[in-house]
Amino acid sequence: MSNAEATTSSDRTDAGRAEPAAVHNPEAERLRSLLEPAVLAHRLYLEDVAINIAGSNRVVNVVVDLPQEETGGVSLDVIADISKELSDILDGDPSTDSRPYDLEVSSPGVGRPLTEPRHWHRARGRMVSVKVIQGEENVTGRIQSVDESGVTIVPEIAVKKGMKPKQGDPVKLPFDKIRSGKVEIEFSHLDEAGLENEHNGPSEEA
Repeated sequence: MSNAEATTSSDRTDAGRAEPAAVHNPEAERLRSLLEPAVLAHRLYLEDVAINIAGSNRVVNVVVDLPQEETGGVSLDVIADISKELSDILDGDPSTDSRPYDLEVSSPGVGRPLTEPRHWHRARGRMVSVKVIQGEENVTGRIQSVDESGVTIVPEIAVKKGMKPKQGDPVKLPFDKIRSGKVEIEFSHLDEAGLENEHNGPSEEA
């Protein structure tokens, strides 16, 4: 038996409750293979499957996302539908162990680090901050385009407080020159991302 929970951000935690350590193991890979066909049938991408052990219980965390060519976020209605379907699949899994589990299905929060080319594709049009390898200059700006080799960003040039930021000339950053990247929160994109204000504070991810 399971309890299924649908959320819109994988960054969410409950105050006052210690988070169990995630265990990435062959069982998580097996569950990924089991669940992925259902996720793909909904035209979604299976970002991650992780198993958290909390005493005698398991928490199966499933993160789904839109295909890289689409913008916006996964709606709560879609999350709810896929949660029910994945829960039915897990309930019928003949290879599962006897421990009860909770299923949590979410879409990536806006604070997700941009670590894969598809993440950059999904963030097209967003304001991002990019740290590059030593010897290069870090960039904050809006993603103009993404291709197989890297990302083109229109930088924002700092101006005096109260003045509208200026845009610089587009800069092409090869993926192999990028050390890290993250989306900067813009309230104008909250509705598009399907997120409420309280989910959009500073990211706690490194």
